[in-house]
Formats: sequence, C-alpha cells, structure tokens
Amino acid sequence: MAKIVSYLRLKPLTLLQSFVALNVAYLVVVLTAIVFEFEWAERARQRFADHPAGTDWVLTAQIIAILLTVGAGLVLMAGLFYKLKLKQPLDLLMSASESISANDLEFRLSYDAKDEMGELCRAFEKMRGQLESNFKALWRSVEERNRLNAIFAHDLRTPLSIMKGYFELITTYLPQKRMSEEKLLDTLRTMETHIGRMERYVEAMNSIQKLEDRPVVRRETDADGLIARLDDGARRMAERHGKTYDSSKAADTATVDVDPDLVMQVFDNMIANGTRYATGQVNVDYEVRDGLLSITVADDGPGFSAEELQKAVLPFYRGDVPDASGRQGLGLYVCKVLCDKHGGCLAVANRAGGGGNVTASFRVRVDQ
Repeated sequence: MAKIVSYLRLKPLTLLQSFVALNVAYLVVVLTAIVFEFEWAERARQRFADHPAGTDWVLTAQIIAILLTVGAGLVLMAGLFYKLKLKQPLDLLMSASESISANDLEFRLSYDAKDEMGELCRAFEKMRGQLESNFKALWRSVEERNRLNAIFAHDLRTPLSIMKGYFELITTYLPQKRMSEEKLLDTLRTMETHIGRMERYVEAMNSIQKLEDRPVVRRETDADGLIARLDDGARRMAERHGKTYDSSKAADTATVDVDPDLVMQVFDNMIANGTRYATGQVNVDYEVRDGLLSITVADDGPGFSAEELQKAVLPFYRGDVPDASGRQGLGLYVCKVLCDKHGGCLAVANRAGGGGNVTASFRVRVDQ
C-alpha cells in the first residue's frame, strides 16, 4: 500500500516523467468532461428545440463550459505538480539556505525522492557537509593560531623584561660613571644572548607559518621500502648517541599512498626525542593496518610527567629544560601539525614498565 501511495505521489518518477504523467491524466479527465459536455449540449438542444428563444445559447454555454474545464484542469494539474514534486524540496532548500546564511550548519537535509529535486537536495547536503567540515577546520586553525600567538607573546615577555631591566640599568648608571667597563661589557653580552633568543623565537614562528602552508604530496610507496629507510636512519641515530636499538613491523598491505618526506620529517623529530631521553634503549614499532600507518617510538627514560602529558605537543613547551638551552620546544608540535595534515594524529603516553611512548599515525589510501 505504501508503494502505491508513493507511486501516486510521483516520487519514483523524474520531473519530466511526472509532468508527462500529469498531462496524460489531465487530457483524460478534460476530454472525458468535454464528452459529457457535448452530450449535455445535445440534450439541451433537443429539449429546447421548440422554445421560442431558440437554442443558440446552448453553443455559447458549451464553449464557456469547455474553456472553464480546460482552464480548471490546467490550474489543477499545475497545482498538483507543484505540491507533489516541487513544494517539499523547495521548502527544504529555502530553510537550509536560511540556516547557512545564519552560519548554522548543524542540520541535515534529507529528501528521499529519486528525481532531479532529490539529486539537488543530496548535492546541497553534500555541499553543507563540506562547508561544515571546512568551517570546523578553519575554526580549529584560528584557535590554534590564537593559542600560538598567546604562547609566543608569553615567551617573549621574559626576555623583553630582562632587556628592559638591563637598558634601565645602563641608562641610570653609565652617565654617572658608576658602571665599570667590565660590568658594561658583561651586561651587553647578556643582552646579546637575549636578543639571539628573541631572534630564534621569530624564526620559529616563521617556520611554523611555513609548516602550516606545507602541502601534502602523496605518492604510491612500497611499505617495506619506506619502513626500511626509516629503520636504517633510526638505528644510525641511536648508535650515534650510544643507545641500543630494536624495532618491529607489521603491515597488511604492500603499498601505501603517503607523503614520504612528511613521514620522514615527523619520524626524525620523534627518534631525536627518543634517543635524547632514553637511558640506554630505544624501540620503534611500525604498523600498517586499516588504512593507517602508525609509528611508535618508545624509550626507557624517565617518561612524561603529568604536566608533560598535557602540554608536550604545545609549541614552545620545554618542560624543565632551561630557556637558554637553545631548544624552542617545537619538535612534537611539528609532528602534531604534520600528522594532522596527513589525516592522522600524534599521541604521547608512558610505558607500563617505565619510559615514554610517542605514536604518530598517518591516514593512507592502501592498495590491497
């Protein structure tokens, strides 16, 4: 019964098929009505044949009746076509347009007809979904940029305050000749150190901007070959730092579609951190499964503190490392940004037996 009602509502038909079907129905109804009108006119002529006024008025009445029938049929057909095929999807599209104009993308556009209006609604829903995805990505980017700027401003405040203090010291005591030449040179060298520190901050900010603009260039790559290159570099770095190295791999596909340079850049940062904090052992696990390339670097060092687990991937975060060490605290942040760009993520954790774990994942289009 539901299928019959659906068919009568013309949902399975295209707009052209629906228009033709309604026209056929319209012609059948109108021609049937005209036949009855002819029969009525004939009976009227016979009935009023002997009437003094004659039967000329019958023809006029018949013509008017036919015109009214044709006109009423056209109006009825157009109304049915609009109500059955156009009204609901147009209302849905109008409501969706108003929601988008109000920056509200938290809705779903659903219209299950198989005609052109159904295709239009599905295309509109696809566009809405893409807009929502782009809007969320843009919002995350803006939030990340604001957070980065806040961190950058906070980290610059300390060297600027120190520079201001030294400047006031010099301008106060040097004119009075109360500052020795040795003290002046020592102060200037300290100021030079903090100037270099601020220059490194500015360079780091520029590198982050370039990082966010970096495109992802995917190409089909042999999974074993890529893992072998990564493994060889990691082994050499571990040996250079006097650490032992071990690795394992598991792959459910022979090839992966990735950006090898991006993967290697992330891995270089991860293995550098691992060898820096390891006491004597570094382990790397490579896995390709369910469309993801995952790389886990584990060390036997002190692991992450509770604060580091929350902040390790933030830009300019150095933990307990002194500011003047020359490190900007960007290694894991760079990894996080590049993993996000490649459709994956970066996760930090502590090993059950002690030490830290850093796992980078990359979304790959696998060729089964």
